[in-house]
Order: sequence, then structure tokens, then C-alpha cells
Amino acid sequence: MAAAAIDRICAGIADDGCAVTADFLPQATLAALADEARARHAAGEFHAAGIGRGAAHAQRSDIRGDRILWLDQNAGSVEKPLWQALDALRLALNESLLLGLFSFEAHYALYPPGAFYRRHRDQFRADAASSDVRVISCAMYLNQDWTVADGGALRIYDDERVRDVLPAAGTLVCFLSDRFEHEVLPAARERLAVTGWFRRRA
Repeated sequence: MAAAAIDRICAGIADDGCAVTADFLPQATLAALADEARARHAAGEFHAAGIGRGAAHAQRSDIRGDRILWLDQNAGSVEKPLWQALDALRLALNESLLLGLFSFEAHYALYPPGAFYRRHRDQFRADAASSDVRVISCAMYLNQDWTVADGGALRIYDDERVRDVLPAAGTLVCFLSDRFEHEVLPAARERLAVTGWFRRRA
């Protein structure tokens, strides 16, 4: 991961609230992460994702169809290069934008063919009163040889502007959690990512 990529992300967040960069991690790291995710999915460690928090949490296949596995920053060596790269990005964002980010939470997200996630915003309404809040949403894609015909784009809404990001391996997309509504469009093949959030204490 080059320092130039981190600089581009910081500039994108500062200027537009959103940044997309290719080749954020080496291909060998991406392949290892994809293999790890698929092995743990085959072992039954993933579960159907839900929506909402606390008592309002529910599984709604009509809203989202991905299966997820939360990651532990202190467990497993395969994810270590990912955590290191994201921590370098966190420090750079704090230095350049004074965001006060203190942690990153993440999960693997596997979308079977045809699965989707309807339009939503990542920062919960209750977050403003919480002890910590999601500030920047991130998605690190692990899909080799992805093409436009495969579908599965991340569609980001910004007022009248709509941008689609293909989930190609190595692409990292970051955006302000409270600003951008977004959705995951159906894909013709399995779609795999690490999805997460930089958080700040309220």
C-alpha cells in the first residue's frame, strides 16, 4: 500500500466526503483474505446479516441478503496486513482532517449470486447519543477478474449525483457514514468484501 493511496483517500474525504482507490492492498494479500473468508464460510462460521440494533435487530432477506463474519483484530494472521493498512489510514485521516477516529470494526461480507442490500445509511439514528459513532464507512473488495457484466456495484447517492463502484479486488471505497445513502446491487456471481467503519467517541 503506497502512501500516495492514503493521501488520495484523505483528499477525497476532505473534498467530496467520498474516496475510491484501486490497488490498496497487494494481490497476494487480497487472495489470502478471499481464501480465508471462503474457508470460514464453508466451515459454517458466517451467519445471515440483519438490520437494526438491539430489540429492533431483525433478519430481512427482502432488504439485505449477505452473510457476514465479524473480525477480531487480535486474532488470525491472515487479516494482519489489512488491519495494519487501515490503521495507517486512520492515523492519516486523523492528522489531515482531525476526525478523532479511534477504532475500526469490520466483517467479511459474502453475497451469493442475486443477493443485494437495499438503499440505506450506515450511521444509526441513535448513534448521535451513543458513546461512539460510525464516522467513515469502508469497503475493501476481494473479487478477482470482476467485470461490469458481473454487476454487484456499490451505488452511492449524493444529492442528484449517483456513482457506481465495481467491487473489483483491491478497490477500497471510503465515505462519510452520516452523509451518503448507498446500496449493493445484485451480482451474477459471488461477491466478497471486508466491510467496516472507522469510529469516533462522541
